[in-house]
Amino acid sequence: MPTVEVADLKDDDFLLDVREDDEWRAGHAEGALHIPLSEFVARYGEFTEAAPQDGRVHVICRSGGRSAQVAMYLVQQGIDAVNVDGGMQVWAAEGRPVVDAKGEPGIVL
Repeated sequence: MPTVEVADLKDDDFLLDVREDDEWRAGHAEGALHIPLSEFVARYGEFTEAAPQDGRVHVICRSGGRSAQVAMYLVQQGIDAVNVDGGMQVWAAEGRPVVDAKGEPGIVL
């Protein structure tokens, strides 16, 4: 499974967050697309509309397990996708901004 370190992500990289709604509301990376793993297949069309046509998709969850599943699925669909190693836990630990559903400072559940 292709992976990328949080430190290697750029501000304009496309980020797909596959955590559940309660996790997202508590805190997420601003600008990320949110489609929970449990809804991903049903909402795949929403993903394809938002995803870059010729760019890489960086898939993130809390620690990397769920995002690895989605990244693997996307790669099987012919999409350039990578799993973000360590997920939102590493994102927050490295001081990257985390916002809640209201745009205020958030936390990673």
